[in-house]
Amino acid sequence: MIDFNLTDEQKKLVEKARDFTKNFISPRAMEYDRTGAFPKDICEEAFKQGLMNLHVPKEYGGPGLSAVDCVLVEEEMATGCSGITTAINSNGLSQYPLILFGTEEQKRKFLAPMTRELMFSAYAVTEPGAGSDVNRISTIAVRYGNEYVINGVKWWITNGSVASWYFVLAKVDGKPTGFVVPADLPGIIRGPKEINLGQHASNTVRITFEDVKIPASYRVGEEGDGFNIAMKTFDHTRPGVAAGANGVARAAINLALEYAKRRRTFDKKLISNQGISFPLAELLTKLDASRMLTLRAAWLIDNGKDNSKEAAMAKWFAADVAMEAAIKAAQILGGYGYTNEMPVEKLIRDAKIYQIYEGATEIQKMVIVAKMMRMKEV
Repeated sequence: MIDFNLTDEQKKLVEKARDFTKNFISPRAMEYDRTGAFPKDICEEAFKQGLMNLHVPKEYGGPGLSAVDCVLVEEEMATGCSGITTAINSNGLSQYPLILFGTEEQKRKFLAPMTRELMFSAYAVTEPGAGSDVNRISTIAVRYGNEYVINGVKWWITNGSVASWYFVLAKVDGKPTGFVVPADLPGIIRGPKEINLGQHASNTVRITFEDVKIPASYRVGEEGDGFNIAMKTFDHTRPGVAAGANGVARAAINLALEYAKRRRTFDKKLISNQGISFPLAELLTKLDASRMLTLRAAWLIDNGKDNSKEAAMAKWFAADVAMEAAIKAAQILGGYGYTNEMPVEKLIRDAKIYQIYEGATEIQKMVIVAKMMRMKEV
């Protein structure tokens, strides 16, 4: 039997995330968008309230919440500001390689401390010449006895300048291999914050590794396991990305709906015009469909099932819905939608990245097609 109801615990968690968003994220969203500062104070409050590192298992000090729980929280936060939400939640992208493939020693050394004090980590995989095509990375790691020496450049690394450690993908004898690398080691150079189109509160920088030495015990998995680690990580994080996009779509729909109910044109409310109300009805339907895709992708994780196709579906569809909702909200608000005095233009800028990071929309479709090729029927 399919039950669409949330448990009492999930309802409390959603309410907690909603209150946090209302009190700490939404009031500061425009400020951080305009300054581009890192929202450390908001992250500190999120950590204090137990709203960070939700997926970290209990044996390492985390709450060990389910994937479904995590996406519920992420949608609530992203409704207030997806950039601030990325700052709060992006630890997961670098933590999952350790959760899924790390040794007990690595988990105790790098995961557990993050549940005791506010810390950040970063996923250092993307390079100037290698994004979705992980196999094209040019960063190399050479083994000398019980050490590896890493050289290369990583780009667009979220939380890169505030991270205490990185998950780094580098080639060992031509094979992508994962490593956990403390950020304070000699030879690590953090570049200035990138000025991106949207999500200005998110810290995105270039990281250069120049003869960085790490113990061989910091390798995650075996040599050559890097591609599989990266892909399995995305299976776990893409539902969260979809949830963030759902939050952006929800914020856009709420703004457009409130305006359409209040605004009067030609002696009637704007929403009385089918040219306005029908697009809103379509957006709400698409948002609900996106939520179902997102929850299914997360549910599969919680039940130990392969979710790569479903995670790709959710991430692609949610990203497109967020972009469409933001654009249509701007159209409905007219001149108000074009001014930066209203948050709609911010939503457009913030929504775009969902169609790009953690695998562009086209990559998600490639993942789906690859699964379809092995199907006998749909």
